[in-house]
Amino acid sequence: MNKSFFTTIVVALLALVASALPPQGGRSRWSKEMLEAKHQMIIEQVGLTPSQQEQFMPLYEAMEKEIFQNNFEARAALEAVAKRGAAATDEECFQAASTVSQAKVRDGEIESRYFEQFTKILNKRQMFLLKRAESNFARTMMRGARGGDGQRPERRAKK
Repeated sequence: MNKSFFTTIVVALLALVASALPPQGGRSRWSKEMLEAKHQMIIEQVGLTPSQQEQFMPLYEAMEKEIFQNNFEARAALEAVAKRGAAATDEECFQAASTVSQAKVRDGEIESRYFEQFTKILNKRQMFLLKRAESNFARTMMRGARGGDGQRPERRAKK
């Protein structure tokens, strides 16, 4: 329990430090640091052995890259239509929305494909802990985005 709490604190501090960094090297450095923090949190919370880390982490990183690329393409479709502004046709708007919707489906397909591979490396409990660690990381990131205490800004102001 203490290890999980410590990891959460470290990740939150990394998020705060990263948000204070100047733009030079900016987003790619921040992304790399966040991925490293996420991977460390997964390793600790799932309890991966060194052997499991060696097998699992390259697969997990490959899944993340596929999902990132999928979402990057979907965002590009949205941005292309947004740039056209009022000149974009209804059909172009619909196609962009459809592309984003389908990206979510592809994300699920990618995750499902890798899930099968993960089951060959992780035991059933570790599969559960993986999902929980991913959720914990996302929750920690959202807390950082809200100002670190996990509350929405309007709720903090009322105190």
